[in-house]
Amino acid sequence: MAAEEAARANFYALLARLFYAPRDAALLKAISVEKLEGEEASLSRSWAELAQAAAQADPEAVREEYESAFIGTGKAPVTLYTTAYTIRYSNEAPLAELRGDLATLGLGRRAEVREPEDHIAALCDTMRHLVAEQKKDLEEQRRFFNRWIHPTIDPLCSAIERNDKTAFYKPVARFAKSFLQLEQAAFEML
Repeated sequence: MAAEEAARANFYALLARLFYAPRDAALLKAISVEKLEGEEASLSRSWAELAQAAAQADPEAVREEYESAFIGTGKAPVTLYTTAYTIRYSNEAPLAELRGDLATLGLGRRAEVREPEDHIAALCDTMRHLVAEQKKDLEEQRRFFNRWIHPTIDPLCSAIERNDKTAFYKPVARFAKSFLQLEQAAFEML
């Protein structure tokens, strides 16, 4: 795999891990020491901010933040389920459409997984899979990205940044937004 494709897959994998559950000390340390060389300026800046936040983060505080911002009691203050940001009409059934798209790609939710497929972590992991495992052509990657990730970038990341319960996840959101906007710009050049 080309270095650029490996980097894209790794960024998607990292976002999936960060959004799926609160992160442990080992991942926070790995983020804090990793440097980006020769990347696009806004991506490098958002990565540096994330690395600094990871270096200063206490894993227990990150766990508490994740639970209070994304899980909460009752309705979470910020939802990581992307269809919440895209449903316009009550008769829309995006989860059924997403499941159909995943089935077409030969993918589906494992029986032991309770999270619906529209969780941002699952969508990022799907993109990682399309890039690194299935090595789908860029047009197929673009189609999935444009349908399931692109419409949610701004509203999801903005919700995280506006929320008073987030501290560590603010730079996570800025990095995610920077990377996903760079992806969108690259897909638009196809």
